[in-house]
Amino acid sequence: MSTFANTLILWQTQHGRHGLPWQGTRDPYAIWIAEIMLQQTQVMTVIPYYQRFLEAFPDIECLAKASIDAVLALWSGLGYYSRGRNLHKAACQMAEYHQGRFPQHAAEIQQLPGIGRSTAAAIAAFAYGERCAILDGNVKRVLTRYFGIIGYPGEKKTEALLWQKAEALLPEENAAQHMATYTQALMDLGATVCTRHQPRCSRCPLQPDCVAFREHRVASLPTPKPRKPLPSKETTFLILIDQDKILLEKRPSPGIWGGLWCLPERQMDNSSQIYCMQFLGMDAALFAELPPLDHTFTHFKLRIYTQLLQIINRPRRKTDHEIWITIDDALQLAIPAPVRKILLKTVFRQQLLAH
Repeated sequence: MSTFANTLILWQTQHGRHGLPWQGTRDPYAIWIAEIMLQQTQVMTVIPYYQRFLEAFPDIECLAKASIDAVLALWSGLGYYSRGRNLHKAACQMAEYHQGRFPQHAAEIQQLPGIGRSTAAAIAAFAYGERCAILDGNVKRVLTRYFGIIGYPGEKKTEALLWQKAEALLPEENAAQHMATYTQALMDLGATVCTRHQPRCSRCPLQPDCVAFREHRVASLPTPKPRKPLPSKETTFLILIDQDKILLEKRPSPGIWGGLWCLPERQMDNSSQIYCMQFLGMDAALFAELPPLDHTFTHFKLRIYTQLLQIINRPRRKTDHEIWITIDDALQLAIPAPVRKILLKTVFRQQLLAH
């Protein structure tokens, strides 16, 4: 076994994380759920979502039979909602084409919706002991520093080099026996020692051979992504109030917040009252405005203005993409995080909702 792999395996046994809810299992389904939730989300944030999700959907069959609304309701607040939609889609595919069984090789796992090369390898290593390399953000940082690699890890050339390094460092002897521990060691080292800011180099088992440490380049590696200023956008959310209920609209999928229930949204150059009369066929009176709410996406910043409008005359109609619902019930649905914040701020106005 390579010195690199052996060192990490020994380190993980003594100093790695061992008490996370998804550890100590070979169930590929449970591992899959955890790996998807952990994408771009902190461990402590994931834990309660993971536990609730597995309680509601303990296996592939339960997840496949569930409605997408039920899945997204449990995902609400976790962000990056395409992950939840892809989980449901993949479960349906496994139920229909794999007899409800999880694929057993990384190459097959990667064919499922929402699963890339690194995630497929992690699932295969943890569940089946398959000898395959992972390369998530933490691992990229570890390898970049260890080898002193210059270049933004997201660039194709740099990423290809990192994949080569990751493959070459895999355990060779008794690989199936050691793959889960080795894979967890890489994740733990990046998450707890070789961190983005203030890395704990004095505790790192790889320090003696780390190029970045030896050449005093830890702070400059990995090479940061070329920064471009995020564009800013503005929009208006409407809280349309009819007695004790508000209107929610289901967002089209795909797209931002696809499949989630959202407050009606209109661009800033539209009059919300005119919108109500012309498009919903109802009259409304504006009686309050909430302070602006700022929300940052990966590719842009959004400033949200919120107006409360009292409905004067509403035709009784029903569609699959509209629902009149109390605020308390709305908070139980799959709604975007900004909408949840707005509605929680609006709870104190319950007295107004009855007028």
